[in-house]
Amino acid sequence: MNPDSTISRLEKSLPQTGRLDWIGLRPARDADMTVAETAQVTVADGLVGDRGVSAKRAVTLIQAEHLSVIAALLGKNHPIHPLLLRRNLVVSGINLLALRRRRFRIGGAVLEGTAPCAPCSKMEAALGPGGWNAMRGHGGLYAAVVEDGEISVGDPVRVEP
Repeated sequence: MNPDSTISRLEKSLPQTGRLDWIGLRPARDADMTVAETAQVTVADGLVGDRGVSAKRAVTLIQAEHLSVIAALLGKNHPIHPLLLRRNLVVSGINLLALRRRRFRIGGAVLEGTAPCAPCSKMEAALGPGGWNAMRGHGGLYAAVVEDGEISVGDPVRVEP
């Protein structure tokens, strides 16, 4: 792609500031999630108290605006609760896919979007028939931790310069 093209310039520009709406920790595989107002994020451990999968998939994020979309695809008239989706962070006001391959700050931590987070087969049991398909394209983003810090619900989410 031509680096001077309009699309290239638009991809590099992300003026929106998002917001961290929810934090959830998965202490172990298949364990119930716990909700937190704050969390420590480290390069070594991802979210402290969470079972992060790998360095490139240390934190999972989902778009708050997609909770209603997933519900609508399931024929429900209320947003899906984040606990059911097993993602760590719910973020609103900024397009998560625009954060792929970019560094962004949440509170005191710096993360880097690494890959789309596809739904797992557990979504069928958690959401009911069609749950896996309802989440396709709405599963969120994996992120690596670049810089340690504390995050709190309400923190802004901004692209790093």
